[in-house]
Amino acid sequence: MDIKTTILEIIEELTGTDVSNQLDMDLYEEGLLDSMGTVQMLVEIDGRLGVTVPVSEYERSEWGTPQQIIDQVSKL
Repeated sequence: MDIKTTILEIIEELTGTDVSNQLDMDLYEEGLLDSMGTVQMLVEIDGRLGVTVPVSEYERSEWGTPQQIIDQVSKL
């Protein structure tokens, strides 16, 4: 499974919202993600993709949209 598909599945599972057609939606402004959801998302990314995201390097402005999350995980 590729990174994009996995990230979109994680977001949908955590938020109950399919964002596959809204990759530039700000998940925080829309109220879909909060601090607890962020931690759960990072745990899922680590578990499913083997990519550890240090919380100290997580900037909401760089991880706010599905596309930004996909891009950031791809870099790691």
